[in-house]
Amino acid sequence: MCRWLAYLGSPMLLDALLYRPEHSLINQSLHARMGVESTNGDGFGIGWYSADGDGTPAIFRDIGPAWNNRNLQELSAHVRSPLFFAHVRASTGSAIQQTNCHPFRHGRWLWMHNGAIADFHRLQRDLCMAVDPALFPSIEGSTDSEVMFYLAVTFGLDQDVPGAVARMAGLVERTGKEHGVADPLQMTVAVSDGQRVWAFRYSSQGRSRSLFYSSRAETVRHLYPEVPYLKEVSDETRMVVSEPLGNLPGVWNELPEASYTVIPSGPDTDYLPFIPE
Repeated sequence: MCRWLAYLGSPMLLDALLYRPEHSLINQSLHARMGVESTNGDGFGIGWYSADGDGTPAIFRDIGPAWNNRNLQELSAHVRSPLFFAHVRASTGSAIQQTNCHPFRHGRWLWMHNGAIADFHRLQRDLCMAVDPALFPSIEGSTDSEVMFYLAVTFGLDQDVPGAVARMAGLVERTGKEHGVADPLQMTVAVSDGQRVWAFRYSSQGRSRSLFYSSRAETVRHLYPEVPYLKEVSDETRMVVSEPLGNLPGVWNELPEASYTVIPSGPDTDYLPFIPE
């Protein structure tokens, strides 16, 4: 499968999370601890929004492994962003090509995924037929992840992100069952409009891939007052990751099965239940 991270908060150099932590995403591209595969070398991608408020994200993707890409290292040491995605890929069968690397972009939206639609080759035609015909030409690659994205856009991502993702997941499960696929969907998904990040953890089998969200910044500052970096970040600063970037107790929380989180989050809860429609 894959590993990914999403960040929202005080503007930060990308390499502060991609390279510097003990178990950074670049480290995970070679030594993932919780994924199906320990190596995620079938391409990578980053997507980021500028700090000046321009709502259109930039993306940089390549088909080689992230751990030895000098352009990624150079770029991430000079790009500062308040909201960015990063993804390292382990293909589940689709071609290793740039258009199959995450994150995917449509207008102001970014989308990335870890998981798979089981027997996608059997379901692909029916699922693609459900994509809005006006959106279909925007699908550039051959992955199930990109089809999931454009189904969510078709089902109203602009108006209701959790609802659109729930309708997408429901369609995948119904289509899978029509084709005799017992557990069609496995997903951890991140999606952003440049202002917020939504992250979903769900699988038809009830055994989803790992996903964690960081504790609120004020909580982490209280736990680790000696860490200088924590004094500089805003209270809204949060992350969602496939695997924790380090081992500090109290920083990382596992997102429960069949749930989603949104950052910035409300004061009452960090996550909500996710049920496919």
